[in-house]
Amino acid sequence: MSCARVKQCSAASIGATERHNERLNTDYANVNVVQERIPLNVHYRSPPSSYMDTLRTMEAAGTVSTRGLRKDATLFDEIIIDVNTMYFERNGGYEYAKKFYEEAYHFLEKKFGSEYVVAAVMHADEINKAATSDLGKDVYHYHLHAVVIPVVDKDILWSKRCKDPALRGTVRETIHQVSHSKKWASNIPLKDEQGQPVLRSNGKPKYRPSYSILQDELVAHMQEHGFTNFQRGELGSTRENLTSLQYQIEKDKERLANIQERVEVAQTKYETAWDVRKTESEIDDMGKKTITGKYTVSKEDYKQLTALAKEGITSRQEIHKLNEDISLYKKQYIDCKYELRDTQSAYAALRRRCEPFLQALKYFPQFAKGFAEKIADLLEHREAQQKKEREEAKRNPHRASARRQDDQDLER
Repeated sequence: MSCARVKQCSAASIGATERHNERLNTDYANVNVVQERIPLNVHYRSPPSSYMDTLRTMEAAGTVSTRGLRKDATLFDEIIIDVNTMYFERNGGYEYAKKFYEEAYHFLEKKFGSEYVVAAVMHADEINKAATSDLGKDVYHYHLHAVVIPVVDKDILWSKRCKDPALRGTVRETIHQVSHSKKWASNIPLKDEQGQPVLRSNGKPKYRPSYSILQDELVAHMQEHGFTNFQRGELGSTRENLTSLQYQIEKDKERLANIQERVEVAQTKYETAWDVRKTESEIDDMGKKTITGKYTVSKEDYKQLTALAKEGITSRQEIHKLNEDISLYKKQYIDCKYELRDTQSAYAALRRRCEPFLQALKYFPQFAKGFAEKIADLLEHREAQQKKEREEAKRNPHRASARRQDDQDLER
């Protein structure tokens, strides 16, 4: 499962994002960061200075403009691209993840413009405790943090006070305006299961969330470049993004529930075994040996012994029946195994015989369709002819016998 999360960052919050992404902290809210592995993080784009200083430099050069923005406005978008850990484990681990996220980085360059991607780094230093526990080896959670500046082209018009009347209302200059809301504006209508537009209470159409469109575009881009067999996140999900710590707490809760379930199963097995062991010990301690060598038991012990003896006889019969059932099921399994093998062989032979037609169907579908329809007509004609002959044979059996003899002579 893949997801692309977007986090808005202002001038006040971008510092914390940078410290986390570039591993500038001395300790981390995410307790799964293994600091010895920080050198393995892969930086696809490193800014020449801090994120904020990079923006100021770009603004001074006229590459971007923050004109008219509030003090707390969104200046950066952090995009976190995350894919299920087991996808990388199945395909080559760390080396495969580096190639995967390098292509994801190129997607972001194409989507937002290379000059507006401030930083991009793949984290390879966060251990996945659940996968580590399941696989019995250290497994790491590879994901990409990218910081981009949301920029749209904005036309600045000459005002009505312009001395030249011909210039009034025309474009004076086009600036690259930093604007999160305009960059993420969506104009794709949201549709229901029947393909009809979804409307708001005021009758106006709803539009697909831009973040959902981003996920579609990401998956399509990655698949076009050879990275397949992974799925996008849940379509239409309204789940809020989680912090790394919240995400880990949620995962640890799932692991704890799984461990508790396994403990309960083990406890049940232990209690059953302990009951059996306790009963065996009680039987060994029953009775007292007399001078004559015989044993005497109490009335309560005698009742328990006879009950256990009856239960043992019944259990033997049940075990014998179960063993017979096992033998029967084993035989049925072997029979089914051979039948399956024969069926697979027959299917393979049929597939080989039909291969020319399948190839024709693939490359010449209209011709193959016409051929199949022609065969169907011939079979229908043959079936009708045979039906007619059977009806004639019922009415005149001697004539039908003579016709069959003639057919056999012709075949010879």
